[in-house]
Amino acid sequence: MKKQEIDHLLARMLDSHDNVSDLNITVGKPFQVETSGVLANVDLEPKFDEITPFQSEIFALNLINQSQRLTETLLLEGSCDSSYELPGKARFRVNIFSQRGNYSVVLRKLSPKIPTCQELGLPDAFFEMAKEQNGFILVTGATGSGKSTSLAAILNEINDVRSVHIVTLEDPVEYDHPHKKATFNQRELGEDFNSFSIGLRAALRQAPKVILVGEMRDRESLEIGMSAAETGHLVLSTLHTLDAGQTINRILGMFPTEEENQIRTRIADSIRWIVCQRLLPKVGGGRVAVFEILRTSLRVKDSILHGESEGKTFYEIIQAGKAFGMVTFDDYILGLYEKGIITQETAMAYASRKDVLGRGIDTIKTTRGETTTDIEDLKVDHEYGKTSR
Repeated sequence: MKKQEIDHLLARMLDSHDNVSDLNITVGKPFQVETSGVLANVDLEPKFDEITPFQSEIFALNLINQSQRLTETLLLEGSCDSSYELPGKARFRVNIFSQRGNYSVVLRKLSPKIPTCQELGLPDAFFEMAKEQNGFILVTGATGSGKSTSLAAILNEINDVRSVHIVTLEDPVEYDHPHKKATFNQRELGEDFNSFSIGLRAALRQAPKVILVGEMRDRESLEIGMSAAETGHLVLSTLHTLDAGQTINRILGMFPTEEENQIRTRIADSIRWIVCQRLLPKVGGGRVAVFEILRTSLRVKDSILHGESEGKTFYEIIQAGKAFGMVTFDDYILGLYEKGIITQETAMAYASRKDVLGRGIDTIKTTRGETTTDIEDLKVDHEYGKTSR
């Protein structure tokens, strides 16, 4: 299979459906794309009912393009990451991995256009994040929830208003930021540096004001990142966690127990924002992002230093901090439901606390004059408890 044939297949897959986000090549299945969060088969000529092991391996080797580093990583670790460009059409983040003796490929489509906070409809808190001069900003969520896109929007906002040096460490480079007011140096794992910890340590000598780290994968990277945040840099990164409390616990879990008090102090001093996000299906198709946003405050620092307790959980702190730009998943989801963007079933399925969200939905329904229960014809049993004669 030649590069021209690979490019032709990728182009056909992209054009097969609207809102394509991922291309999936798996042995035993036809070529598939993910559209609006759902996998769909791609009709091709000639028809591919099932991809064979040979076909998937040839596809993978073409994407690796004789790279010795990627080949070694794939053989030693079972998977490798790279980027691929379809000239004039799209760029992809590529993951090739082995499963049951075969190779599978997933290509994530990267947007060529730098997203803005306004276009994405991000909360006002994101504009405040772009004004931070130092500290740690973490964007968390599951794979494919839009973390990189949100970070790109924050960097774009900084690029519009501040003349600073920005260094990004990515795997791979997803958005090609132009030089506006800021000066960008974007480095790619495997091409420009060998690990995030090495790249981050080098970045401290490159005089940046803002550092983006694609992902905090290990303790060493996190430790250097905190050091950078403590010494006057603004550090932005991602973690695979579901909410703010889990994010703090994940960071603490990377360090030995005997260092816990010291790490709690460092986290409390360096964290500025924790943003957690998810993508929910919209009414009429497509997906919409929902957010949980935690901003540092005295109450937040106290909970980080001493742990959560009754009345001092991160959820309760966020609920009480709406005036400071904080919001819980449940409140954000409730706002989308009230606007008719998502259904009640979707809202309840993605809620953090279903009882809290359920009461909120009932309040909205009551205001609209809608019924809040499907129980009908309730009557008082006047004979209950009376003995029959």
